[in-house]
Amino acid sequence: MQTKETRSSMRFYQEDKLAAVDAKFEAQKIAFAPFVFQASLALRDLGILKVIEDAGVTGITQEDIVSKGTLTNYGVRVLVEAGLGMGLLIINDGKYTITRVGYYILNDPMTIANMDFVQDINYQGFFHLKEAIETGKPTGLKVIGEQYETFYQALSELPEKEKKSWLAFDHFYSDDSFSKVLPIVFRFNPKKMLDVGGNTGKWSVTCVNYNKEVNMTIADLPQQIAMAKENVSQYAEGNRISYHPLDILKPETSLPTGFDVVWMSQFLDCFSEAEIVGILNKAMAALKDDGKLIIMETFWDRQKFEAAAFCLQQTSLYFTCIANGNSQMYHSEVFIRCIEKAGFVVEEDINNVGISHTVLICKKK
Repeated sequence: MQTKETRSSMRFYQEDKLAAVDAKFEAQKIAFAPFVFQASLALRDLGILKVIEDAGVTGITQEDIVSKGTLTNYGVRVLVEAGLGMGLLIINDGKYTITRVGYYILNDPMTIANMDFVQDINYQGFFHLKEAIETGKPTGLKVIGEQYETFYQALSELPEKEKKSWLAFDHFYSDDSFSKVLPIVFRFNPKKMLDVGGNTGKWSVTCVNYNKEVNMTIADLPQQIAMAKENVSQYAEGNRISYHPLDILKPETSLPTGFDVVWMSQFLDCFSEAEIVGILNKAMAALKDDGKLIIMETFWDRQKFEAAAFCLQQTSLYFTCIANGNSQMYHSEVFIRCIEKAGFVVEEDINNVGISHTVLICKKK
């Protein structure tokens, strides 16, 4: 199953590519990384990057940047000078212009989603990352609320700005894949599909609008079910969506049964290896004998581009420090071993679905 194609990302990590002087510079970037992030965010959110972008190739002086806003000369100066070192800006004849990196910070949807997610959900909590590694607990979560054991309990109760940032991050990576995976799922002609970890109900709504015969059931935590119901109520086809609230990790809970397809998208990465096996055992009971388990996940070792692998590797640390303390964006081999341990066989292994996803179509052994 492990082919040259599926190992594509591993080629990025097989040699030390930098000369000593370049490596030392990269080390300084890491040392000052919190400064770089916050300064980039300030340049974006205070409108400075936009003013410089609007000046085009002609560029704009520091004084003229100040004249277009409410910031002090000092505040603008320290930020634009930092922006030079960070590669967001260049300066010629005293005039600043935006670079390609600055353009992406300002305009790229993926970069915006990633930065907002880091700032609004993770930044303060990551002071506790080392403690999370040592304890196996999401110790950074206490910054969001001392009462929560996992982030998923907190999600529906987040302030609107923070909730918007989390959902934008989550949906950015899945939404682009939905249109591409629908034909894959519906070639099995499912009449009953179980959406495990349905979150806001976006996938279930997509399915009932795509196919007029399928009936969906969303299984998730009660808090997420409440969010899904509110979202689904806006759609006429939502009458073919039902709900099954549960904490899937509790031994006494079970999934409803009799489904043609059990669907899990960006769900199992929220759990440890042992928990994945336990969840898949419950999925096994939910499926008809000839039913299909279809999993859509982002594996860092399956990415075409190094930037994508990098983003996934770093996102793993969100799970470590904030979400639950024991899960990650998995290497595909680790993940598939869990599937097989639960008694499933991977029939099809489809890479490069949407931005970064792999679809695994599984059947009972």
